[in-house]
Amino acid sequence: MPWTREQMAERAAKELRDGLYVNLGIGIPTLVSNYIPDGMGVQLQSENGMLGTGPFPFEGEEDADLINAGKQTVTELPTTSYFSSADSFAMIRGGHIDLSILGAMQVSENGDLANWMIPGKMVKGMGGAMDLVAGVKKVVVVMEHSAKNEPKLLQRCTLPLTGASIVDMVITDLAVFAIDKKGGAGMTLIEIAPGVNLDEIRAKTEARFVVKPS
Repeated sequence: MPWTREQMAERAAKELRDGLYVNLGIGIPTLVSNYIPDGMGVQLQSENGMLGTGPFPFEGEEDADLINAGKQTVTELPTTSYFSSADSFAMIRGGHIDLSILGAMQVSENGDLANWMIPGKMVKGMGGAMDLVAGVKKVVVVMEHSAKNEPKLLQRCTLPLTGASIVDMVITDLAVFAIDKKGGAGMTLIEIAPGVNLDEIRAKTEARFVVKPS
């Protein structure tokens, strides 16, 4: 069976390391905060000016003043600090965020990312996505493998790009891919969800990829 949204977030949490400063995008990535291992010192940063975001609150314990960049209620930690969004983006643009975990509409085999606009649909703008993909050290994308039976892992993105050659890893409901975005080696399948086979992945993936030797 393909991974659920929660299982995808749990798999993404395995990319966390002690001491990292991490930004979580809207959608499935926000669930990663619920799977940070006990004792691991990871600092979650939000574009709206919060460093040290805790997991989602239990029902009835929400504080409407504590929200992430996606306007979801979150919790604070004893180490949480608050600052202006200008300072938040200075952290991002200054290269102080180690890892960004984002959602996407499309990812190409060389690491191009499209995650902000579908032509013809009203959007307010790219938001912080452009800064995040340009200013962080590593970008992990978490998304469904297909949308309306159309592949989202493509040879070339057809939607407007958020960034070119910036994705290091893609985690879908079917598999995990590493991308050599600078070296030219392209996309490598490194992990398959339990119950999913390689033929299904090939059938639902337009992007060219190699399989990591077992």
